[in-house]
Amino acid sequence: MKVKLEIRHLRLLDAVAEEGSVTAAARRLHTSQSALSHQLRDAEERLDTRLFLRLGKRMVLTQAGDHLLLAARRALEELGRAEEKACNFNGGAGGVIRLATECYTCYHWLPELLKRFHKKFAKVDVSIDPDATRTPAAALLGGKLDVAILSCPPKDRRLQLTPICEDELLLTMAPDHRLAQKEFIRPRDLEGETIIIYPPRSESTLLQKYMIPAGVQAKDVLEIPLTEAMIEMVASSLGVALLARWAAAPHVKTGRLATRSLTAKGFRRTWYAAILRNQPSSPYLDIFVQMLGEPCAAGLWPGRGTHPGN
Repeated sequence: MKVKLEIRHLRLLDAVAEEGSVTAAARRLHTSQSALSHQLRDAEERLDTRLFLRLGKRMVLTQAGDHLLLAARRALEELGRAEEKACNFNGGAGGVIRLATECYTCYHWLPELLKRFHKKFAKVDVSIDPDATRTPAAALLGGKLDVAILSCPPKDRRLQLTPICEDELLLTMAPDHRLAQKEFIRPRDLEGETIIIYPPRSESTLLQKYMIPAGVQAKDVLEIPLTEAMIEMVASSLGVALLARWAAAPHVKTGRLATRSLTAKGFRRTWYAAILRNQPSSPYLDIFVQMLGEPCAAGLWPGRGTHPGN
């Protein structure tokens, strides 16, 4: 018999049934609500039947969904036991995971994650390659990394991408800056401003996606590679910058910075853990990629905590 659903659909079914809503299930599964809604529609289309009904704010199983849930939980339980055996079998083996992210600031949440990972795989080292931070995708494709954390992965079939979270970028300024009086920032509001970005400017979200298409001219563009230095310059009224909510949040709390959404819709993006599709599979690498989404649920990484952007 041909199976129409995948493991992700079974986990989705279990999570939504348990939590009662797609939003809560998305938090539990460390993914976005939109991605989970898309997966649910995909499952229902594959089966050509509704699995849930929305009653008020709660998602309730249909008869078909209830029947499938029983089988899904049995399958997930059996799979969990098999994975545990595989992990135990390989737990004594040594290995190395070479890792880089797109920004130095992202490394701040790694120590706690590595502590939990090493409890499972004591003999597997995670080697961080800071030299690959500027071009992690190229380093991964060149065989120099095992995992790269990317927000704008290249369209390359050699890459296998696992969404780990979303983040929100905000325009950041000194509290007494004129833009702090606005509800949100339009591209034209940035006319004549000094813009502080991460290099290179050819990859700047603020310049390439907002200001240049709108014909808006900056007074000056300063390329600063370190988030901490950008924050100090913004707080000193030397310019404005597009930064992650969590990067600016401690300084907003103390009154050193103010933040506003970029346009009424704001700007959000998805982060991915990327590995090479054809590289040999190993239980410890698969589990490490899965664990990369955990800091999001804990508020330390994109989504409820987020990564700086250009």
